[in-house]
Amino acid sequence: MELIDLSREIFHRTQTNPSHPPVVMTVWNDHAEKKVAGATTFTSKALFLSMSDHAGTHVDAPVHFDPRPGAASIDQVPLEKFYTEAICLDLSHVPLKHAVTVAEMEAALAASGQEIRPGDTVLIHMGVNARLLGKPGYLHDFPGLAVESVHWLADQGIGMFGVEAISPAPEGELNFRAHMACAERGITHMECLANLEAVVGRGRFRFIGFPLKIRGGTASPIRAVAVVG
Repeated sequence: MELIDLSREIFHRTQTNPSHPPVVMTVWNDHAEKKVAGATTFTSKALFLSMSDHAGTHVDAPVHFDPRPGAASIDQVPLEKFYTEAICLDLSHVPLKHAVTVAEMEAALAASGQEIRPGDTVLIHMGVNARLLGKPGYLHDFPGLAVESVHWLADQGIGMFGVEAISPAPEGELNFRAHMACAERGITHMECLANLEAVVGRGRFRFIGFPLKIRGGTASPIRAVAVVG
């Protein structure tokens, strides 16, 4: 069994979607501060973090993109949604800012030699981190899915899909429509995944990406992991 980490680091001022607050991270106390109780001296270190529930590698809750009453917050989504079988499709060749078509999705699935089964998590490797991470273009130039491709995934019966970019579709109207399609079809998606190249061509694997239990959360950071073998 091999565990493959598919998560980005969370650190001070990590790149995040401009529509969400920044990650602020600093030392709260450190080992320079001595605490004394009786004859014992103790030191400890802790960090302070302030960030959006959409910081780092994260999963969106339905309430984020679905305005209808009763849309689930992240603490209401069943844990089974985050412990699934999965495959990864290789679309790392698509141009930046490109909206991946259904035909391109079907070709990538055929090339993988796999099938999409009901309840699967589908990860989509578009080479975003290799091409853009750490650069200004990471926030604007990423490719993503055409809205028809979101519907195509839903037609296959998936539970959720995941991308490396800060949004599931190219910036602007296409991104809004992709989120709205998720609401319409009852699926969700993960953003800011990492290391997807490590699971391309590995066949089916187990995906684990449990969210934090944030009351009313619109999303949650996750530790995304592929279990191969």
